[in-house]
Amino acid sequence: MRDSVDMHDDDFDPDSFEELEGPSKSQRKRDATALQDLGAQLVKLTSAQLNRIPLPDDLLAAVRAAQAMPQRGAHKRQLQYIGKLMRQIDDPEPIRAALATVQNVRR
Repeated sequence: MRDSVDMHDDDFDPDSFEELEGPSKSQRKRDATALQDLGAQLVKLTSAQLNRIPLPDDLLAAVRAAQAMPQRGAHKRQLQYIGKLMRQIDDPEPIRAALATVQNVRR
């Protein structure tokens, strides 16, 4: 019986194994936390400011729901849900850029 990965194979390259793994668990968690923090910043915006940011409909609805919740457990769960929706977005950079623009205008 032969193992699927034979350490004595000439074709085995330990560097290629790292490439298949992708980012570390710690990096994925840092990225998820950053997106959740971005979602929390969206929740703090006014309705007019929120309308100027390009958000998918489900994310916009989740942000508005979080704005209506008191600062307790349900609000925290809603922020986690917003983070989950943010992770499903392919490129959050347009949202970050629009948020920075809205926040700079406010100051």
